[in-house]
Amino acid sequence: MPADTVVIPVFASPPLPTAVPPAAQPANPTEPGGTTAKAPEPAGDTAATEQPRPRRGERVVALRPKRIGGGYKSIYSELTRTTAGTVIRTGVRSLGEVMITFGLIVLLFAAYEIWGKSAIIDAHQNDLDQQLGQEWNQPSGDPTVGPSSPASGPAPPPGNAVARLYIPKLDKHWVVVEGVRQKDIRYAPGHYPKTAMPGQVGNFAVAGHRTRAIFWRLDEMHNGDMIVVETKRMWFIYQVSSTRIVKPSAVEVVAPVPGKPGVKPKEAMLTLTTCNPKFDNYQRLIVHAKLIRKQDRSAGQPPELKG
Repeated sequence: MPADTVVIPVFASPPLPTAVPPAAQPANPTEPGGTTAKAPEPAGDTAATEQPRPRRGERVVALRPKRIGGGYKSIYSELTRTTAGTVIRTGVRSLGEVMITFGLIVLLFAAYEIWGKSAIIDAHQNDLDQQLGQEWNQPSGDPTVGPSSPASGPAPPPGNAVARLYIPKLDKHWVVVEGVRQKDIRYAPGHYPKTAMPGQVGNFAVAGHRTRAIFWRLDEMHNGDMIVVETKRMWFIYQVSSTRIVKPSAVEVVAPVPGKPGVKPKEAMLTLTTCNPKFDNYQRLIVHAKLIRKQDRSAGQPPELKG
């Protein structure tokens, strides 16, 4: 080798990496055995597509398509399909709604009976009381009638005020009207026509509805209790002698001598009648009382009303 030559070592450069294209995936990749292989889902999409679990009390139901005007819509097939269970549930639910409505109607009716009807009767009683006071304040056109004479003469027209009736034990009083027809005793106790007037020998018989504003508590009356009747000139004080329950057909209780039709009376009596039991009318509650004394109205209220 000549002296002027130099041996320079040659180093081979490393080969550059070559990008190898991925193998083409078959249209329908299959795993050994002929089963279709599913491509793995990206991890990032799994959380987005995963359905939340139903909470307690909830359930997942299948949907089915239903044809509508513009196409289809999904509805709850299990809940809309008519079955025996759905019919029973619908019937029970409807019956419950009807019963609730009926209960509300009953409550409203009871409220009317207790407060509404009583308020109406009290208003009519106030009108009757004013009417009676105006009649009593007018001077009498018969000078032969003394201040101590009992009420006499023809009975007033039906519906007109007759007297005031007081029951001190019940702390109640009413204006009694003439007649016992339904329209007569709608707002007041009524005097039986053809029975005695207050203070007269015979039976002053009075009927009243079993409402809270009238004879509701009449069953609390007992022997010895007082009943006071006020007329234009007199106070008549009666004392309860007996109480009983009879059938509606027992009209002899308002006879001149109660229970003894055709017998001539010898004393003045008072009879109160009302329906029995409360809220029904298949019986009659009867209270009989005897006149024990009378007092001029000009002398003021009798002590029986002063407690």
